[in-house]
Amino acid sequence: MNIRLVKILDTWLGRVFITLLPSPSNKSFPDGLHSILLVRPGGIGDAVLLAPVIRSIKKQFPTIQITVLAEQRNAGVFPLIPGVDRLFCYDRPRELFQALRCSYDAVIDTEQWHRLSAVVARIASAPVKIGFDTNERRRMFTHSIPYSHDDYEAVSFAHLLEPLGLESRAVERVAPFLSVPDAVSGNVAGLLESFRDEPFVVVFPGASIPERRWGADRFRRVAELLSSFGIRIVIVGGKEDHQQGEVIVGGGLGLNLAGLTSLAVTAAVIQKSTLLVSGDSGVLHIAAGLGVPTVSLFGPGRTKKWAPRGEHHIVINKGLPCSPCTTFGNTPPCLHDTRCMRDISVDEVVNAVTMLLTSVGAISSRCCKRDWIEIK
Repeated sequence: MNIRLVKILDTWLGRVFITLLPSPSNKSFPDGLHSILLVRPGGIGDAVLLAPVIRSIKKQFPTIQITVLAEQRNAGVFPLIPGVDRLFCYDRPRELFQALRCSYDAVIDTEQWHRLSAVVARIASAPVKIGFDTNERRRMFTHSIPYSHDDYEAVSFAHLLEPLGLESRAVERVAPFLSVPDAVSGNVAGLLESFRDEPFVVVFPGASIPERRWGADRFRRVAELLSSFGIRIVIVGGKEDHQQGEVIVGGGLGLNLAGLTSLAVTAAVIQKSTLLVSGDSGVLHIAAGLGVPTVSLFGPGRTKKWAPRGEHHIVINKGLPCSPCTTFGNTPPCLHDTRCMRDISVDEVVNAVTMLLTSVGAISSRCCKRDWIEIK
């Protein structure tokens, strides 16, 4: 379903349903948790950062059945998350009805702002309904949870488990928390046959919105400079990124796989790489979830909320007064020609990449461990 249409429907129908539906009565928790429904519409990054929550639920309740109600655009993430028993798509009516025909001990709506998912949580058969209290959607829950833009998103999701008796601090967010199926990993060897044991860097040049794009010409210059270290580039992304990939690696600088692989195969390629270079994107979160080092380029997006945490992650953010400007997934028209992205130089990116390549031993035996760094 068209994303713009979904948002329009949410704005109008969501508010109508929330107004008409009565708030659920507060019911006590069942004696034990045997089944739970997690509602996760939205993009790939949100789905990836839900993985630590799923792992914690499964660890606390080993026999629980976890059902996920996703969207078609992020459903490909959940086969990479151990512990998901059933997967339905929110924007496929038949699958939505299948999910709602079942009964659950609890339903958690992990959507941060939009309302229709809260309506789904309200009408799902479950005594416990948990979700964020960011607007009138709070009326649809038995337990509404505060939301902060200053919390890393995986931490925000962890707060949703507190009504279940799980402290958010106890939710382990250490990578890897994604797992590529063995069959998929085996198939990737053929795609990367020409690389043999050579180190390579994956570049994702795409973005969900134009304001987050850095530009194929700049990525091309990065590829040229990295080639002097013997580092080749693999481009990943969708069909819409294929032409950019040709610009970046054309002439023998690497391999363009954009538009040629599924999300699972893309994850397998990233897993075999030395590091990923990307803007603020779902692909970035996949790399972080696999434990792969990253260099990320932030402009409109919130680094506190979305930038990868832990060792071997470098975030380049110019920290302009007008950024970040994205709130709840909405980015206003830019009055400054996306200067926050344009001001990021090729040298900054290459320096960050070589710093990480050195630290992981890809271009030098010298090792210098670094925590999350934000370059301004």
